[in-house]
Amino acid sequence: MSSGDSGKNVLIHFSGHDRPGLTCELTSALARHPIVVLDIGQAVVHESLSLGILIRVPSQNALAPLKAELTERAHTLDLQARFSVVRADALQHWMRGLHHQHFIVTILGRSIGAAELARVTTIVSSHQLNVDRIDRLSGELSPEDPAANACVELAVSGDASREAPMRADFLAAAQELSIDVAFQRESIFRRNRRLFAFDMDSTLIQGEVIDELAKMAGVGDQVARITEAAMRGELNFDESFTRRVALLKGLAAERVHALVDAIPMAEGAERLIRTLRMLGYKTAILSGGFTFFASALKDRLGIDYVYANELEIADGLVTGRVLPPIVNGERKAALLGEIAEREDISLEQVVAVGDGANDIPMLKVAGMGIAYRAKPLVRQSAPQAISALGLDGLLYLIGVRDRDLHEVR
Repeated sequence: MSSGDSGKNVLIHFSGHDRPGLTCELTSALARHPIVVLDIGQAVVHESLSLGILIRVPSQNALAPLKAELTERAHTLDLQARFSVVRADALQHWMRGLHHQHFIVTILGRSIGAAELARVTTIVSSHQLNVDRIDRLSGELSPEDPAANACVELAVSGDASREAPMRADFLAAAQELSIDVAFQRESIFRRNRRLFAFDMDSTLIQGEVIDELAKMAGVGDQVARITEAAMRGELNFDESFTRRVALLKGLAAERVHALVDAIPMAEGAERLIRTLRMLGYKTAILSGGFTFFASALKDRLGIDYVYANELEIADGLVTGRVLPPIVNGERKAALLGEIAEREDISLEQVVAVGDGANDIPMLKVAGMGIAYRAKPLVRQSAPQAISALGLDGLLYLIGVRDRDLHEVR
């Protein structure tokens, strides 16, 4: 609608105590007048209603009876009504804003208060983005249970030409305030994810299988030093992995398989996988660890795809070799593409989660790559980084609210 059209643009704002039927009453009154609805938005916060309706009124003569009826109706409903004429240039500015880029900023933590909200919204404002909507996704923002989750989602819009420095500001705020801040472009793909792919060691489980095997074999310190260097990206994964496996030579097979019950799952992992399965998502483990452990997780959690390294065992003993090909960073990314193709989905519909340097390739090719409780190098390299919550906190990043899960229990 051009600014040259006749009539007035009027923003009507109703506020007051919410109860069923209010929107019906007010829009029914509007329907009795010759107006055009340009926009409408409503929010309810703790039973307090805020309803805004932007309309086009054909003339000043038509506005007076409309205003009189709505004012009377609002008074009857115990609401406040405010009418503001919107200038043509302001309307054009709003219409141009409809073509802005839209993004989702998600704040996650054990508790979210004014300091966290102020810091994040200050960053948003400093990069010339506007907050369009705020929603609480968790049950509470300041839960008494220190292990509970808190989450607020902000829909923002504007020009994201400064996306890189803005992400850096979010990361700095997250580290300082012990929260997580995720920034995603709003798109049809964000609302249509179909596959979650996980690293295993230190992601789905609380530890590194190869380190635990090394302790059994009496070479724990040697293997741990190589593992840490590899996860920091200081060593080539294939070389370091081969060296670590060689140190396991002679370990009894029954001791290897006994490890399956010895390493606990990551916090929130079972709740996350259970929910993803309920929602129809496919899941995958892409691990630089071992198939014997990954296969046990597959059976326990109902994982759809498992790719890991085959630890060679002969005559009941570990040989110190791994069967090729080694599942390294590049292979993880390639396997992710193969699974997506098999499922007939775009990589934009894939979420990849990992903690180590060998996860970076798959985190970068996925539509959403998440560094989970990761090393600094990985946190800085990944599109998203989550450390404040357990794995079930990832549900917030695909828009799942706590109340959604309560409703299906």
